Amino acid sequence: MRTKILAATAMSVLFASPAFAQAQGGAPAPAQGGIAEIVVTAQKRAESVQNVPIAISAFTATALKERAVSDVSALSGISPNVTLDASTPFSGSTAVLGASIRGVGSADFAFNIDPAVGVYLDGVYLARSVGANQDLLDVERIEVLKGPQGTLFGRNTIGGAISIVTHEPGKEFKFQGDVTTGSFHRLQARGMIDMPINDQLSSSVTFGIMNRDGYQHRIPFRSATPYVTDGFTSFPAAGYSTGSNTQGGDNSWSLRGKLKWDNGNGLKATFTADYTHVNQDSTPNTVLATTEGVAGPFAGLAANNIPGTALDVTTGSSGWLFAGLYNFCISATPSQIAARNAGNLCGPRSSVNGFGTLGALGGATNRLPYNMSNASTGNIDTTYANGNNFSRLNQWGLSLVLEGDVGIGTLKSISSYRKVDFAAGVDLDGSPLEMLQTSFLVSQYQMSEELQLTGTAMDGRLKYVLGAYGFKEAGDLHDYVTFAEGLLQVDGPGRVKTVNYAGYGQLDFKVSDLLSLTLGGRYTHEDKEYYGFQSDVNGFNYKLFNCMPVSAACASALGFPNPSYSLFDYYPTTPTAQSFNNFSPKAGIQLRPARDVMIYGSWSRGYKTGGWTTRLSNPLPLAPTFGPEHAETWELGIKSTLLNRKLQINAAIFSTKYDGIQLNQQQGVSPTVANLGDASIKGAELEVTAAPGGGFTIQGSIAYLDAHYTYICGQSGLRASCNNNTAFVASNPLQAGIAVGSDLPKAPHWKINVSPRYEVPVGDGKVVFLADWTHTSEMRNDTEGTFLLNRKATDIINASVTWKAPGGRYDITVGGTNLTNERYLVTGQAQVAGGQIYGTYSRPAEWYARIGVKF
Repeated sequence: MRTKILAATAMSVLFASPAFAQAQGGAPAPAQGGIAEIVVTAQKRAESVQNVPIAISAFTATALKERAVSDVSALSGISPNVTLDASTPFSGSTAVLGASIRGVGSADFAFNIDPAVGVYLDGVYLARSVGANQDLLDVERIEVLKGPQGTLFGRNTIGGAISIVTHEPGKEFKFQGDVTTGSFHRLQARGMIDMPINDQLSSSVTFGIMNRDGYQHRIPFRSATPYVTDGFTSFPAAGYSTGSNTQGGDNSWSLRGKLKWDNGNGLKATFTADYTHVNQDSTPNTVLATTEGVAGPFAGLAANNIPGTALDVTTGSSGWLFAGLYNFCISATPSQIAARNAGNLCGPRSSVNGFGTLGALGGATNRLPYNMSNASTGNIDTTYANGNNFSRLNQWGLSLVLEGDVGIGTLKSISSYRKVDFAAGVDLDGSPLEMLQTSFLVSQYQMSEELQLTGTAMDGRLKYVLGAYGFKEAGDLHDYVTFAEGLLQVDGPGRVKTVNYAGYGQLDFKVSDLLSLTLGGRYTHEDKEYYGFQSDVNGFNYKLFNCMPVSAACASALGFPNPSYSLFDYYPTTPTAQSFNNFSPKAGIQLRPARDVMIYGSWSRGYKTGGWTTRLSNPLPLAPTFGPEHAETWELGIKSTLLNRKLQINAAIFSTKYDGIQLNQQQGVSPTVANLGDASIKGAELEVTAAPGGGFTIQGSIAYLDAHYTYICGQSGLRASCNNNTAFVASNPLQAGIAVGSDLPKAPHWKINVSPRYEVPVGDGKVVFLADWTHTSEMRNDTEGTFLLNRKATDIINASVTWKAPGGRYDITVGGTNLTNERYLVTGQAQVAGGQIYGTYSRPAEWYARIGVKF
């Protein structure tokens, strides 16, 4: 009810206010009043956003700067039906983008899992969510396209696409830069220089640095008596660094250089090189609950166990899960341990020095139990964590864009090469123990080539786009996870290779001044390979079944696939392959009853490629696969510019049939991905902008979304697309569960934004007052609807005041973000089997001051 009242209030503000803002996210209105036109390339050709029959939120460089939007995730608050998070569960890095548009998204950064929202940098697809949360240091504009974009943008744009267009070198010397200070000792500097070389060749260099302390502090554990722990360096990891005494800080720099050649007769070439370096602490983490008391099958009562083992298969609940098992081992007597056949489970553990090189937990003294008292400080901005605390990223790319007139149209070639090297380590247990320590290595490269032919025929009545696309990526990933002081030690290297080819086309035909038609399609063929080695170097399965010492005979008995190669590998050493073929069509109709009014309807399909789930912790003959996702969307919209460009109203309603959904679901300690069912997504978006003059403008948007499951694998029988998976999770004290009618994660029902802007002359200069209010209703943060992880309804307010000197050479801005200090969970995980439910809270209220200059 509260959200409906807010929606009604916002509607009254939008339509009753004496003035309205510029185009949604667009440049400020011209001095004479009126909404500035924004030119986009959403259909592979330059055209006004008001003439594109797609729901788009477009943002210019000026709008991004005024609203303190510094990276892709910050667009979330001002884009209707869009959720963009700076980080995903246990990634430990704000360089990772968790993106969802209209309820379609992905919340995992693993190499073997593809994003559902495509991010493009100057036309180049960024294949990994690692590094996709781009620093927006020299952006000309950003286009957020909603709904499946499979025809023109291809695979993995099933939810939508985010196109980042950076600054083009100018033909005159120009420098523009700014320096920003603010909360948490923030120091940020950015600059862009245009340097013409001759009449045909120009260049630009852009740089940016960002340093800021973290907002969550690591504090010493309060302990009156000494305690024993093995320390996180005892266990395998991607690196070892405790960083500073904070988490959530920034330390990065970026550089981009461009060379542009233009002969003045339509032949152009642009070469771009960019590099980003990140070396900072991990994202903050807060333990919301510990689950050591949840019953499980490990070290069950002897009467319930498989004879001779420590595994309860009779009740599955007379023992413990990992945190409870740890607490049992350190507190039980030798006879109690023996009574549950848990001597090996509680015995010596592996370390970086090899198998069984650490002492036993059974009979240990002065060890801390794991519980909420030892895992939480009671303050979301402090933690007892003392393990790994780092996030490192080196990302660079090269691209060459060639464009020229070939008679029948304009031919454009986009060639690129990109490389990502990523390492991160985060202490997720919130305690001085090693109960959940994760670290990762990712090394990836990609190459792509795209040819586009755009043109017109039939006296301009027919517009066409034809294209061919080739893409290849390969790389390594390595996961390290330590559970329960080393009771389970996941060591998960793997290799992935993808080769993709596609051809596409779209025709737009103007039947008359009133009627236009669109027809397009894209065919894609893709080959993927995965080569996995995941293992547990502590041999928990051997100890659980008391099949000791570890041997080839035990490995064969327990189903390990590689007894002749490795006694610990869960998957065989041979690579597995999958191939995918897809045709994504689009059809549309546009009516133009007036010059600046377009009514459009469209039907489109898109798909997201399949892959492998690799984080299971039991022996398997093959790494489990999951199939592609498919979405089919109907959309009806209107785009209008009225009252002599003083009022703009854009609206859309849509309905999506979303099948074969790939979602993360916990299976024991393992976050797995599978096709979990189907969903129905329906919603609406309204964006209103206006600029009546007088220096006062306002803009706003209202979005409604209903995204829920219509079929759940395993709840009412299995379909072929379920691959024998079951997604049904019954409601329980910790979770709402998954059932028909359950909401999809990251899909709030309501999002409302209102942004007034007032520009007033002061002497020969001017002062700009700007504010943003964004209301977002409650949403699930995970698939299972974990109650403690749900993101509460939020009301975020940002504001700033800018003085612009005469001539625009200098400007000074003072502002604040999240002024009411709303704290909400950005992301998190219910690691019930591992022992905790944890999450990352949003940044607190912050101030900033910026000085800018240009000449």
